[in-house]
Parts: sequence; structure tokens; C-alpha cells
Amino acid sequence: MTSRTVVFTTGSDAEASIVCGLFEAHGLGAVVQRSPLRSVFPLPLASFGQLRIMVAVEDAGEAARLLEAYRQPPDGRKVVLLRDELAPLERRLGHLFADRRLLQRALTHRSRAHEDGSGAESTNESLEFLGDAVLGFVIAEVVFREFPEADEGQKSKVKATLVSAVALAKVAERLELGHYLRLGRGEQKTGGRRKPVLLADACEAVIAAVYLDGGIDAARALILRETASLLEDTRALGIATAGAGDFKSALQEYLQARRQAPPIYLVAAEAGPDHDKRFTIEVHGAGRLLAQAGGRSKKDAEQQAARLALEGLRDCSVDLDDAAGR
Repeated sequence: MTSRTVVFTTGSDAEASIVCGLFEAHGLGAVVQRSPLRSVFPLPLASFGQLRIMVAVEDAGEAARLLEAYRQPPDGRKVVLLRDELAPLERRLGHLFADRRLLQRALTHRSRAHEDGSGAESTNESLEFLGDAVLGFVIAEVVFREFPEADEGQKSKVKATLVSAVALAKVAERLELGHYLRLGRGEQKTGGRRKPVLLADACEAVIAAVYLDGGIDAARALILRETASLLEDTRALGIATAGAGDFKSALQEYLQARRQAPPIYLVAAEAGPDHDKRFTIEVHGAGRLLAQAGGRSKKDAEQQAARLALEGLRDCSVDLDDAAGR
């Protein structure tokens, strides 16, 4: 039988639920009891009916560390434990917030503040401004180090691609930020959780929240992890091609440089209801099917198909160059 010890006491069912969620989100099994138990931590005496949260003895140290992060954050900030549904998002972000109010604010759209009367200072708009600056700094540093041979114009194009609203919306989708957005009723009814603009704005705000809570190293780690695939595309395709951020234009230029006709895009399939359709696009060029890709819009699917086509064409560029020379 597992030996357990008390690490937290409370008279609130809601607080007990939140603390248990915190522990479970970090792999610690928690048990709640009302009966008095002996504790190895200096906790106040519990009266009858008070809730006591226990973990395995071997997990007590880690539990104490997690609680301490909430009780005594840096700079004397007051901590407010939010509902434990934010714990999975913390796990995706790779950052345990000392002040979860920052994360809550980063997820609050102005439509919600307008309805509950909390005011503009409770929305994510100011955080978006800061997040944009933090993101731009980190990406500029990465581009500077990764592509030393590129000129200023090429570096600027790559940076613009990596910090674009399209790129940020995709990052937000991977993090499932839409699920956590705090929206007004009207915005929810019009599909606000899936709107690319709202997702991109929330992504910037979350980056700012991580920066304010954990510093530049924490923000850098998040940004580099979530933009890794875009950086890899840039390395694979070459900075001149991928840096443009428009794979359709890049594919057309690539083919024309080899005396080939412009590519042709065809809708191969459509699926899903009107409010959540997915499109499958084929791109044809150089006398054959070059690639096929899907997306939530025709434009996005075409861009992804063009990207895949470019990757494939680079592998057989000798054949195209030979054909152009004949």
C-alpha cells in the first residue's frame, strides 16, 4: 500500500480541486480526505471537515516545490490559483506560471471584458504589443545566427514569415489556444475560437505572459520550439525561396527559371460542414502532379501544396534543368 502524507489543507472544495489538478497535471497522484492526518509539513491544525490533500511520500518534495511556486512568486506578486483547466495549457507551453493571472489575461479578448465590465486593462491587447516585440527580438536573433550569409533584405523576409499572422495562427492551433480563449458570447457564437486573427493575437499575448512570468529564456524556449518547423523549411528550401513566405510565388518563379509553365492548382476534394470545411488541393507542373495538401481554406491548402512541390522539385532539379536545356 502506498504511504501518503499531507501537503496542503483548505476549507474550500474549489481550491482543493484546483490544487489536485495542479498535482495531476505534473504527474503526481493526489488524494483528498476530510479526516485529520499527521503532516510532515508545518501546516496549521485542521478542524473537522477541512480538506487535506495527500500525495505519495516520495512525491512530497515535488509537491512542495509546485506549491511554493504559487505561494511565493518572485517580486512579491500575489498569486491567484485559476481553474485547473489551464494546467494542460501550461504543459503545452512548457512553463509553470508563478502568476497565472498573466496567462488568464493573455487569453481574455476585449469582447469578454466588454460584457463583464472588467475594463481594457484586463484584456490581452497590451500583452499583444509586448509579445510582438519579444517575438521579433528572438526571431531576429535566430535569423542573424542561422543565416549569416544572407543580406539584410533576405533576413527581413525570413523574419516577416516567422512572425506573420499566418504563422502565429498555426502556432496557436498547435497549442489549442482557441479552446482556452475567454470570449464574449457574441464572439463565441461567430466562431471566434477558430478565427486566425484572434488566435494570432492570443499567441503574441501568451508569449508576453511567459516573458513577464519567466523571463526572456522561458519566452525564447517557447518561441524556438514552436517555430522550429518553419525554420526547418527555410533551411531546406534555401533562404531566398522560403524567406519570401509565399510558396506559390516561389514555386512559380522556380518553374519559370527552368522554362516551365506556371503551376496549376486544382481542388481535389472538399469535406466538412460549411463553417469548418477542409480542402484538398493538387498542384500540377512540369507535366505531372507535383504535390497534394490539405487546409482549412483553399489559400492555405494551395500554399502547403506549393511548399511540398518545392521540396520535391529540389530533389529532382537536375531532371528539370536537363529538360529546360533540350
